[in-house]
Amino acid sequence: METLQEKTTKEIGQYVADDFRTAAIFSKYKIDFCCNGNRTVEEACNKKGIDSTILLDELNQVLDSKSGESIDYKSWPLDLLTEYIEKKHHRYVEEKIPVLLQFLNKLCLVHGERHPELFKINELFTASAGELASHMKKEELILFPFVKRMVNATLKNEAIQSPQFGTVENPIEMMMEEHDTEGQRFREIAELTDNYNPPADACNTYKVTYAMLEEFEKDLHLHIHLENNILFPKAIKLEQQFG
Repeated sequence: METLQEKTTKEIGQYVADDFRTAAIFSKYKIDFCCNGNRTVEEACNKKGIDSTILLDELNQVLDSKSGESIDYKSWPLDLLTEYIEKKHHRYVEEKIPVLLQFLNKLCLVHGERHPELFKINELFTASAGELASHMKKEELILFPFVKRMVNATLKNEAIQSPQFGTVENPIEMMMEEHDTEGQRFREIAELTDNYNPPADACNTYKVTYAMLEEFEKDLHLHIHLENNILFPKAIKLEQQFG
């Protein structure tokens, strides 16, 4: 049983890694659990001016509830986790980007004069689309294959050849920096869209676009969380076993 001190000094990313249902509580208080998951509950609450006892009470309610059991991603083998991220989250990004770009361009054309913030939203999302495509390819062609090689070598009790990038920490550091960039972009998009609330004169395309952007951000949060807080630390630990 954790003490109150242990609960307040536990990192946010660890809470979410232990039980993803806690992500909804952190999101409610606009606490970033994916890119900035390495902060303690106490640090995050102090920065936001939130009473940590209220937040901890809500977290405990979720953790004590047995309904809607969370997926235990931490228990998954790393090769399975990379496959899941690629097929679930990378595929999602690839499918949604063209649709969102089309809708945002249409909104700028039809509503841009009355809502000039649409041009900035479009600019931010277009930049994100390009960067995410490049980011995911680096993971699929460089980082994930190396993680799978390490898992395979462990199972066969074999040595592994050092990669061209030196240590797995090098691409991981780059991936985490890129995650931070995307996290910041979507914080700006959320602000510009009034947390994805369409204006009173919004047409159906407007409403659908904002709903899709919100869903895209939520998926990105889980995507980044799985990598930053589970896959990357475990990959670093696994590599250390090879000496």
